[in-house]
Amino acid sequence: MENQYFVAVIGAGPAGLFGARELANNGVRVALFNRDIKAGGLAEYGIYLEKHTMKEGLRKQFRQALDMANVDYYGNVSIGTGGDFTLDEIRALGFDAVLVSAGAQGTKSLGLPGETLEGVYHAKDVVYHYNKLPPFSQRKFHFGKRAAIIGAGNVMVDIARYLIHYQGVEEVTAVVRRGPAEVNFTKEEMKHLISYLDMAEFEKELARVRPALDAVGQSPELGRQKILEAQAKADPKTQNAKFQFAFLASPTGMMGENGQVTQLEVEDNILTERDGKTSAKGTGAKRTLAVDTVIFAIGDQVDANFGLATEWGEFAKDKEPKFPVENTSYESTTEGIFVGGWSRKASEGLVGYARRDGTNAAKAVLQYLQTKSPANTNADTVAAKMKTLQKPVVHKDDIKRLEAAEAEEAKKHSIEGFKFASNEEMLQAMGFLETA
Repeated sequence: MENQYFVAVIGAGPAGLFGARELANNGVRVALFNRDIKAGGLAEYGIYLEKHTMKEGLRKQFRQALDMANVDYYGNVSIGTGGDFTLDEIRALGFDAVLVSAGAQGTKSLGLPGETLEGVYHAKDVVYHYNKLPPFSQRKFHFGKRAAIIGAGNVMVDIARYLIHYQGVEEVTAVVRRGPAEVNFTKEEMKHLISYLDMAEFEKELARVRPALDAVGQSPELGRQKILEAQAKADPKTQNAKFQFAFLASPTGMMGENGQVTQLEVEDNILTERDGKTSAKGTGAKRTLAVDTVIFAIGDQVDANFGLATEWGEFAKDKEPKFPVENTSYESTTEGIFVGGWSRKASEGLVGYARRDGTNAAKAVLQYLQTKSPANTNADTVAAKMKTLQKPVVHKDDIKRLEAAEAEEAKKHSIEGFKFASNEEMLQAMGFLETA
């Protein structure tokens, strides 16, 4: 089509897929670049491994976006410094705009002593591992009998479930910076874990932190109710394991023997109140927990090597956007480059949030496109550039072959869902590599 706008969307998670769909629905040609072979991002690789129905429902929506005639898919192509192409090389292809929806591929580090010990991990690496995202699927993890998870959100709950049900961990402690009333998980997720809560330890822990809660007028009863409301629909206990909380505690370091973590040191906190908000403040009093594994579930940050300016772990946004949507800036500080989903705001919600944010980012791009004439970039030029890579580039028809092969494997093994765990296996299933 002559005079058709052509936009590059980088990242094919929910934000990128729904952003691409919004653009395509408005007559824009889209080149969708994805680091992974499969589309889906966190919806494919971030949801708890047993939620097959939810994942399949999302895949159905993603297929509809990919099947649109004016969306070209380039999987197994990484963008960024050290990637297959730099961001500047993609821009040099002449796109009218670029929407970055590559998620938050960096991990937050607290810079604590002992972070490099065996048995100390970031939550995202563990989640990617059990959801079979290469190369995390092939990485070796050391999960012992006692684990501490830093954080109090749904990711903490998912990882605790995985450790108990799949790794034989006997004792999991959630280390929470603030009090019981400020945990972030939902009762819908907590119902899968609550039957493992050691009630005697829970009551002792509430009694221990009561003076700090009383000091800021925070009722321990509120926290108790918030956590225990999941009991009404609790999954039955099937393993010999226990779960507990360590409230008002912040990690200060890990100690180990022979390169393996054996202790987590935490500092006790008090709560302070200012302008109606409570925050945790260290007391200087420290104690240690005996552990074999420490997992940080404290959120994510964008990849600083991607090629865009960063600020506070996020890609920097134009603070005076020309094309705001719902009073939000989706514009990076580089003209013609937009950000959506976790690339705009890391660790915010999951699929529903990313879908809305990717769609809104695309609406901002559409506003921008109305201010310029199409550059008439040729889709054949982009396709030819992809062919210069010394590796397989995955297209929409290839993905359909992969899905058919995985469905066949699931049927063969009489299981609900099957995933090939390595890029090599996926490429073989699609016919790129000869079967060994």
